Amino acid sequence: MATLAGTRYAYNGDVQLAFEDLGGAGGDPLLLVMGLGASRFWWPAGFVAALAAHGFHIVAFDLRDAGESTHLTAAGGGHPIAALGRRHRSPYTAEDMTDDAVTVMDAMAWGSAHVFGHSLGGQLAQRTAIRHPGRVRSLTSSSALPSDAIGARAARYVKPGFLARMARLRFPEGHDGDVALGLALYRAIAAPGYPLDEATALECIERDLAHGGLSLRDTAAQTRQSTARWSGGRLAGLQVPALVLHGADDQVLRPSAARRTAAAIPGARLEVLPGMGHFIPAQLWPLYARQVRAIAELAEAAQTAVQHAAPAGVKPGPASA
Repeated sequence: MATLAGTRYAYNGDVQLAFEDLGGAGGDPLLLVMGLGASRFWWPAGFVAALAAHGFHIVAFDLRDAGESTHLTAAGGGHPIAALGRRHRSPYTAEDMTDDAVTVMDAMAWGSAHVFGHSLGGQLAQRTAIRHPGRVRSLTSSSALPSDAIGARAARYVKPGFLARMARLRFPEGHDGDVALGLALYRAIAAPGYPLDEATALECIERDLAHGGLSLRDTAAQTRQSTARWSGGRLAGLQVPALVLHGADDQVLRPSAARRTAAAIPGARLEVLPGMGHFIPAQLWPLYARQVRAIAELAEAAQTAVQHAAPAGVKPGPASA
């Protein structure tokens, strides 16, 4: 895998978005979108390497209100997932967050990219494909809510026992407390059907702490992310190859969320993985990489068919970086 280029920044108006080229230059562009409150440092290096080995050029970015991207100051409060069922209103919209993803593509000079999102990132990946259809070649949504699940409709997919366990977590401020909190969160979402891999979690936590602190501490920021209002189109209108992955033993979101997403997208592939929780275990990284490559190849085949079907002198929209 190519040498990392370090942190770069893109700008969507006043919002600064930190992103990083994770390697695989020359491969097909793949944008990684991380979940609620987590920075780009929560993508395990081994998972990124597996994707690069399958021919992807990988970039990951920090959502607004996470990592080294701009943090806003509007009030939040309470648990961010519980806030889904309340009338809390974020100072920005989900459309703004999809525009952030496209801003990072622009900074990379990518006309379009394959997009992989996990958890909240999966929902944002869906929404990016809906709002910016010409910019998304293929969509992979992992362990995520359907794009149109907001408010009470989102809350019905959340397992209440997870909220109760998170509410009991209390750790002191400082490095040791942050590490303990990060590991406790990891244990709560680790794959129950696979050996506990705290070494990978610890690596992600330490990278996060080395770049500004543990984003997972900021529940106000997470509440702003989780309650960003979506007023966009519907999954049924998507015309992009889509893959929906979910753990059968996901501790946070019911697998019915994935089934609802896949059923709504024409031709979407669905795989519910036994033994997997809300965190992708190392044993499944090769499978994920193969699946993402397979859906990318579907997109490439579809684009080739469009090009061959286009009348002479008519060029279809660009599919290359």
